[in-house]
Amino acid sequence: MPFKTKTRMTRLAIQVFAFTMLIPGLLLAQTNEEGPWWPHPIWGAGDQSGGSNWITPEKVTAALKLVQEGKIYELGQVYEAGMPLVGQRVYSLRSPGAPSSGPSGSNNTLFNDEFLSTEIGQVGTQFDGPGHVGTRMKFEDGTEHDVYYNGFRGEEIYHAYGHKKLGIENIKPIITKGILIDIAALKQTDCLDPNYLVTLQDVRDALKLQGMSEQDIAPGDAIFFRYGWSKYWDTPEKYNVSPPGIGLEVAQWVAGRQASMVGSDQYGLEVGQGPDSDLTAPVHQFLITQNGIWNLENLDFNELAEDQVYQFLFIFTPLRFKGATGSPGRPIAIK
Repeated sequence: MPFKTKTRMTRLAIQVFAFTMLIPGLLLAQTNEEGPWWPHPIWGAGDQSGGSNWITPEKVTAALKLVQEGKIYELGQVYEAGMPLVGQRVYSLRSPGAPSSGPSGSNNTLFNDEFLSTEIGQVGTQFDGPGHVGTRMKFEDGTEHDVYYNGFRGEEIYHAYGHKKLGIENIKPIITKGILIDIAALKQTDCLDPNYLVTLQDVRDALKLQGMSEQDIAPGDAIFFRYGWSKYWDTPEKYNVSPPGIGLEVAQWVAGRQASMVGSDQYGLEVGQGPDSDLTAPVHQFLITQNGIWNLENLDFNELAEDQVYQFLFIFTPLRFKGATGSPGRPIAIK
């Protein structure tokens, strides 16, 4: 089958697959082997890597060809006390003493180290992995289970010292083409209004303004949304309340484009208050749990936006904490 034809058919399968996730009645017809989002229609039963499977040698070499100047853009925030944190999450870095040891030897060598106490994968610039978001649901035999990406159930993964399945160590290094969709620029503002819901028309209009189209996005690309919300990074009481973001309409579009991952310059990608107030984090649930498209949060795209860089080499390698739900890291863009 020609590649383009196969890609179109796969994309259609993903779009149909995505649509069924929004029909509550289908949540009553699942077994351990088959459910409304498992096995994954592309990666198959047992897969724990999701969208990072797109990062093949061919994908990497194609992305490397995007580099023309070698200019590096830091997309991550600095990890520090006082940064915005969700809920009661903690970040505390302490030195046991300065210096930690020494001087020793005739050359009086000194050493310093530190103690870090934090939810390491879920503070600051953070990457949501396959075990981070799930759904509690009833199976057709009447039993109730917590279900995660690719149908893995809570009883298969939960452990006091890290997930037995779906740990962040399963995510492959992500070296791919990054796509920035600058919604703030489209709206001619440095920052979108609180709770602004980004529509699919906004996305298409932003791409057009950038001289791009949906056809410029290939399977395995990383798709990023700029809302301008990083403006409030140094004001946590503002940053942590009612951010703008996408909803399920745009999330379905992301799944249809077969992205390896998504990201934004706020703490959760999706709009703070969506159109259905009864739903909690439905975009997270849809993209991560149901489609295996991972989410990088708390980014800063201002330098990319200033230089009008919308396609670039993107590099992010999640740290291999076995059993962790997420990862910190230092994402970069290179043009």
